[in-house]
Amino acid sequence: QVQLVESGGGLVQPGGSLRLSCAASGAIFSLYAMGWYRQPPGKQRELVAVITTDSNTNYADSVKGRFTISRDNAKNMVYLQMNSLKPEDTAVYYCKVSRPYYNEYWGQGTQVTVSS
Repeated sequence: QVQLVESGGGLVQPGGSLRLSCAASGAIFSLYAMGWYRQPPGKQRELVAVITTDSNTNYADSVKGRFTISRDNAKNMVYLQMNSLKPEDTAVYYCKVSRPYYNEYWGQGTQVTVSS
């Protein structure tokens, strides 16, 4: 059974940094694209960043230059380094893995709050 567990969220001041981690189990994750999404309070879930099986990356315009997604296939991990955080980055952050013709899977989410 596929499981994704996020960690690393918390409260940080504007301008600060956090590193989110997502631990995956139950599949060969080198075959999956991995991504981070977020859901701000009262808003819909949105894409933050995605990394493909060959480590190509794509970012939402709002986080380009501030966030970096990376993966470690040997450890079945995906990371999101978040720098220069802004109050508008406050959201629940979710990890997702996907593969063509297969189910996609989501983690339970981790809260990130950016506030002074």
